[in-house]
Amino acid sequence: MRGSQLTIYAANQSHRVRHLSVVDWILEEARNADIHGATVVEVAEGVDHKGKYHAARFFELAEQSVAVTLIAGDSQIDALLEKLNGGGVPLFYTRARIEYAALGAKAGG
Repeated sequence: MRGSQLTIYAANQSHRVRHLSVVDWILEEARNADIHGATVVEVAEGVDHKGKYHAARFFELAEQSVAVTLIAGDSQIDALLEKLNGGGVPLFYTRARIEYAALGAKAGG
């Protein structure tokens, strides 16, 4: 199949949307866009798109950066981006066109 790999970067996990953490909100919107798989990675250190340095510290874990990667068809990714854009949370993303499939004897279910 062909589609897109979308990685969403949130520089601060403490943002809330409808009483959800930013990660839970992104995952909920992904489910609503019929995207069923995601990988969430908490980032130890990074520099955001404005050049600001972010690092996970014991007392500041709520401000730890996170990256959420999803793979789906282009229409599903488009729907998700539209919803996230209206959420009022500052997010940065990358999107790459890809080919994807499941492998193995039980790949189809």
